[in-house]
Amino acid sequence: MLGGLFLITRPQPEVVGHPKGLFVLFLAEMWERFSYYGMRALLIFYLVQHWLFSDSEASIIYGAYTALVYITPVVGGYLADQFIGQRKAVLFGAILLTLGHFFMAFEGSGGQDDPFIFIFWMALALIIVGSGFLKANISVIVGQLYDRTDIRRDPAYTIFYMGINVGAATASIICGYLGQTYGWQYGFGLAGVGMLIGLIFFVLGKPLLQGKGEPKDPARIAGGKEWLIYGAGLAMVLLCFAAIQFQEMVGYVLGTFGGALVAYVLWIAVAKLPSEERDRIFAAMFLIFVSIVFWALFEQAGSSLNLFTDRHVDTQGVNASMFQSINAIYIVLLAPIFAMLWQGLGSRGLEPSAPLKFGLGVVQVGLGFLVLVWGANSVGIDVPTPVLFIFLIYLLHTTGELCLSPVGLSAMNRLSPAHMASLIMGTWFFASATGNFAAGLIAAATGAEGVGEEAGKQVVLDVYNTVGLYAVGIGIAVMVVSPLIKKLMHLDTLRDDNVGDDLEGQAEAGLEAQEGGMRPSTRPAE
Repeated sequence: MLGGLFLITRPQPEVVGHPKGLFVLFLAEMWERFSYYGMRALLIFYLVQHWLFSDSEASIIYGAYTALVYITPVVGGYLADQFIGQRKAVLFGAILLTLGHFFMAFEGSGGQDDPFIFIFWMALALIIVGSGFLKANISVIVGQLYDRTDIRRDPAYTIFYMGINVGAATASIICGYLGQTYGWQYGFGLAGVGMLIGLIFFVLGKPLLQGKGEPKDPARIAGGKEWLIYGAGLAMVLLCFAAIQFQEMVGYVLGTFGGALVAYVLWIAVAKLPSEERDRIFAAMFLIFVSIVFWALFEQAGSSLNLFTDRHVDTQGVNASMFQSINAIYIVLLAPIFAMLWQGLGSRGLEPSAPLKFGLGVVQVGLGFLVLVWGANSVGIDVPTPVLFIFLIYLLHTTGELCLSPVGLSAMNRLSPAHMASLIMGTWFFASATGNFAAGLIAAATGAEGVGEEAGKQVVLDVYNTVGLYAVGIGIAVMVVSPLIKKLMHLDTLRDDNVGDDLEGQAEAGLEAQEGGMRPSTRPAE
């Protein structure tokens, strides 16, 4: 925190060659991610150990929560674009997040009969909507700090995304340790303090944003109309307050609107687009459906895998929630290597196609589960699983993520006609939400309360073995058909004739799982 104050209060207009506004956004996002991942590391344990939900119930709640976190940015981004601008949206989101994280610290006596549980539901709702307003817009302001032709743009996103992972990695360690060692209120309370620090940095740093992120048409929110937008945000909080308690609502929303969205996209493709553009939409939809499989398995990390680590792994005295930091640490270490690998292969004409990378990603997420199952069985079902295999499953899942997440964001943009870019990107994030909800259902299948520790462990391993085999099979099938999907992409006739439809910072995208809610603006091809 002191380092951040030093950077943004220096008299020079820039820091290490970048506007000081970048570091205001870096600090605000770092602390927001600190608060989010600090709470996420503890949430499944809080649901099971404090509110006394069964593993299955807790997993479905967790899945509904993370799904909603990926739905709300669609609304938050739209309201910012059309009415209040990105800066005010981020500020509003940060306020909701601060309140939500502090509400998490009101734990009461525990159990589902405790009236304090309604404060907990409200806390989750505030965090969901706050994330929708903040995550949908803060990365857009990063791009606005630079001219479209500024060569510092991609390095700026690299700096920004490093803040994401610094916050994610440190939060899981510190908040996880406090929450599981000294009490829930300390872990959640620290997450709330982190969000408050991020909010303070953002408010004090407003002059350094150079007027970026303001409303495009101030007249649209004049005369008190701006408060109607905030009222709509609060109405979203109430809606999420209900949805998080009745998780089937989330499933219905995903099924109904997701199906309608896919049908609408395909109808446009068939009825209104030339043949090559139609084929590219079909290829994009194929990748979107594959991504659902990946996220449904990848997102076991915060739910069933977290519980498995706590109950059945020899963590050598380390709190299980702290292992949630491993993915972020791997990302920081491996993302530059993958970027150089793809670039090096590309320069030689050997870079795998996007569909082939997707297949590799799904295979790796499946192999991660199979490695864990093999490791657990190799030492015996009645012996704690060596912690090495937790590091290995996260390693394989991270390398799979780096094959799919940034590639998917780039592919959605490349394959979409300019007039459908936002629609296709919205479908991509809706698929991410569906994957998160499906992850909750899979995690629920691992619940085996009351059957004894060894039998419970075997149930989890059986589920992991099944989903691992299916994932490897699906991934191989995707790799087999990848030449056909690549042919549908018509890369040989893809032209940069629509100036401004490349994602800003796309080379650095994917440094956080799914880039939830990230809606970067565009730049002309270089």
